[in-house]
Amino acid sequence: MQSIAFTASAPHTLGIELELQIVDPQTFDLRGAAEELLAQIANHPYADRVKPEITRSMIELNSSVHTDPARLLEEMREMRDLLVEAADAVGVRVAGGGTHAFMRWHDRTIFDSPRFQYLSEMYGYLARQFTVFGQHIHLGVPSGDAAIAMTQKLSPYVPHFIAMSASSPYFEGVDTQFACSRLNALNAFPMCGHLPPEVVDWHGFEAYFAQLQTSGLIESIKDLYWDVRPKPEFGTVEIRVCDTPLTVEKACQLAAFAQALGIVLADEPTPGADAWMAYRTNRFQATRFGLHGNYVDPAHGRIRLSEHLRMTFERLMPVARGLGTADLLEALREEIFTHGGDSKWLRAQYNRGEEIAEVVEAAVGAWRGEAPAEGEPRLPELPARRRVRASSEPILNLDGMKPFAFKRLGGRLH
Repeated sequence: MQSIAFTASAPHTLGIELELQIVDPQTFDLRGAAEELLAQIANHPYADRVKPEITRSMIELNSSVHTDPARLLEEMREMRDLLVEAADAVGVRVAGGGTHAFMRWHDRTIFDSPRFQYLSEMYGYLARQFTVFGQHIHLGVPSGDAAIAMTQKLSPYVPHFIAMSASSPYFEGVDTQFACSRLNALNAFPMCGHLPPEVVDWHGFEAYFAQLQTSGLIESIKDLYWDVRPKPEFGTVEIRVCDTPLTVEKACQLAAFAQALGIVLADEPTPGADAWMAYRTNRFQATRFGLHGNYVDPAHGRIRLSEHLRMTFERLMPVARGLGTADLLEALREEIFTHGGDSKWLRAQYNRGEEIAEVVEAAVGAWRGEAPAEGEPRLPELPARRRVRASSEPILNLDGMKPFAFKRLGGRLH
């Protein structure tokens, strides 16, 4: 059995990846302009941290390694500003959010790289349908054994990260009634899921990985589309379930939450076998209902996910105060529990004028850090919303996109 080298990292260091939408400034549909964006920033010091993704209407930002989430936020704001400037120069816009509100998967084109072309050949239309946008959070760990332990310990908190980051209520012009519809695209891949509970150390992971390779089920660790997985070349554990938030501020708040949670969990035992019984149901409840979903664990039985998340915040706040990140966690808690999060805010944009393009336009403005015009709903403050019910019919006629007269948001088009 071949061993897998694990590059040790300082415990509780942080890094994030953000997958972002490239948007046409007139129609607010996606536009395949990743090559142009990459060329525009090719000579910038951050150029190696801006990367393509599987389709040409996606772009990815990668942070450096940080111990302090406040420094992470400074870097991400600089990268955000760079990308906004480059997008303006190219003639496109950039937005967060876990899905584009009305894109059509069959209009997407695969970015020309060996890895992405392989995925396209392997997964067919699923590769283009995988034009969805997530945040990955990396936590540094000192060893392979520590990575496996942390992966197991973080797994019961997958629903919490899903609910806090949910920003994908719309897909292909339909209100899906999900807080997070993005993960439904990931569920189609054969190696999605979680680390098997019986894998309890790095040697066990190496044996399991070797078995998968020998059986021809995977070629590399990249083929493991787990919710949380070890990343041996980085020396991290990677949390992969978050939708891309609408702002870099929230992305860094989620990273601060993950850092404090990792510290709290470090000295706790790994979950027992009974903790895995409700894993898939808890995950579904979070994607479908967000904070209003149910959550089942051995200690509390069945409770609201929001209640368990409140208890988790209380556990983390003393650690956050010691780290100097209490303000980030307080801001996250306020946005989640008082204002309802990004999915609710996006639905509010649609409810204002019932124009699906305004959802994307508002997301573009949020990513740019623009203050809303007078009378517009602010992020994260939200007006009361009228329920938009999901149906089999799209909110707009996707075949009639070109002649569609989009309403201006606040009297302007970006």
